[in-house]
Amino acid sequence: MTGMPIEDEERSESGGSDAPGRALLPEKEPGAFRTIGEVAEDLDLPQHVLRFWETRFTQVRPLKRGGNRRYYRPDDVDLLRGIRRLLYGQGYTIRGAQRVLRERGMRFVQAVGRGEQVAPAFVETDHEPEPETAPPPLGRADRASLNAVLDELRACRRQLARLTSARRETDG
Repeated sequence: MTGMPIEDEERSESGGSDAPGRALLPEKEPGAFRTIGEVAEDLDLPQHVLRFWETRFTQVRPLKRGGNRRYYRPDDVDLLRGIRRLLYGQGYTIRGAQRVLRERGMRFVQAVGRGEQVAPAFVETDHEPEPETAPPPLGRADRASLNAVLDELRACRRQLARLTSARRETDG
């Protein structure tokens, strides 16, 4: 026996990382800010995953206070829960989840996190769309026709320039 209360001793022996007496703390109000540890526990994710998501989803912006400590608003938690459902529940890639956020918006993903909305079925291709193909090369006949048209346009331009300058001389 180490002198710890029995429940704390059991917690430390079982490998739990909760601080002593934490289970005795009252539940936070629904609108209260949450620490990264609380959010990670609630979402059953490691803290480093939440930090990584901040780099991939610009919409995830917890408040940062002294010592760079993160505090998540209830909307932040709903957004993270929605991202989690897209990635782990529906098989979206990060790029696919980013697309849902971009196309449907943050409120939609928050509603997915609260279970009020269902994300569209995952349809993601592993490759970029094919670029438009270049037109086939021109043959000699086509090239000759285009050069003839270009010559006519240049002749028209010269004639228009002569007429314009002649008109300025008579008007001025």
